[in-house]
Amino acid sequence: MNTLFTMAQMLNRALDEILKNDSTSILIGEDIGVNGGVFRITDGLHQKYPSRVLDTPLAENMIAGISIGMAMKGLRPIAEFQFLAFIYPALEQIISHASKMRYRTQGRLYCPLIFRTPYGGGVGAPEHHSESTEGIFAQVPGLRVLVPSTPTRAYALMKSAHLNNDPVIFLEPTRMYHSTKQSIPSSLSENIKIDQAIIEHTGHHLTLISWGAMMLEGRKIVAEYAKHNVSIELIDLVSLRPLDYQTILNSVKKTKRCVILSEAPKTIGVASEIITFLQENLFDSLLSPIMRVNADDHVIPYSKLEDVYRPNMLKISKVINKVLQWKKQYA
Repeated sequence: MNTLFTMAQMLNRALDEILKNDSTSILIGEDIGVNGGVFRITDGLHQKYPSRVLDTPLAENMIAGISIGMAMKGLRPIAEFQFLAFIYPALEQIISHASKMRYRTQGRLYCPLIFRTPYGGGVGAPEHHSESTEGIFAQVPGLRVLVPSTPTRAYALMKSAHLNNDPVIFLEPTRMYHSTKQSIPSSLSENIKIDQAIIEHTGHHLTLISWGAMMLEGRKIVAEYAKHNVSIELIDLVSLRPLDYQTILNSVKKTKRCVILSEAPKTIGVASEIITFLQENLFDSLLSPIMRVNADDHVIPYSKLEDVYRPNMLKISKVINKVLQWKKQYA
């Protein structure tokens, strides 16, 4: 019987191997050392590498600044922010310095670092612990923004991000930490192309694009519509900056229909950028407008209303049905 591993366990494994194989790597963050992190991603690592898995004060701007300084001096830091909404005090360091260092110094200095943080809802936590504001970082030149959606992808993405010389925002879907499990193949890949989307399921009636925890709903939608002979192509973006425009273009050129699924607020996000790109490049060949299913433009509500606020199967199905029936109704 195959053992199943969670995303949290595979991230822990990746960080363990990074620390073991690279003496320039160092982990810092709030409560990541002795306590092993809020979600236990760094559990046991301080005991194995006591001088390189370090607790910090509750000072996010300091965490980012120290990480940038270490990266400029030849180390490869991996810093944790406890939640995405806690990262905002560090934006000045990340956007004004980390993202611009290579350009500013004309390639003399790099910032090979990773800023990890859980993001997204679905666990019944308050608003500061459930935000999906990845679009902020996806708009910043000089950053890479990565989002895994399976335990093995989380492992491979972390290992590959560590080898990259650009600053990386590594968004870990909170809802998937301990609920998503996967058997691990004997030939586990340690590398993944961090700027390439993954076509998880091929289809020809419609392209469904998503990332992170919303891939859970995406996979359910593909399976449900297959029962009714509707073939949906499912794309996991993996990278939000840079976007893999070519994979998106090739898929929608084939299916001529597209829906983007995201738990971020609707206005001015990653989904908006994809819609604009497709309208600019495929307008004449589309069978329907490109549509999106997002969370509401509202502060994240408390847990009793969270399932209404975020995209759910009913909301997604309504939009997909509208896209599939567009020509019949409106031609």
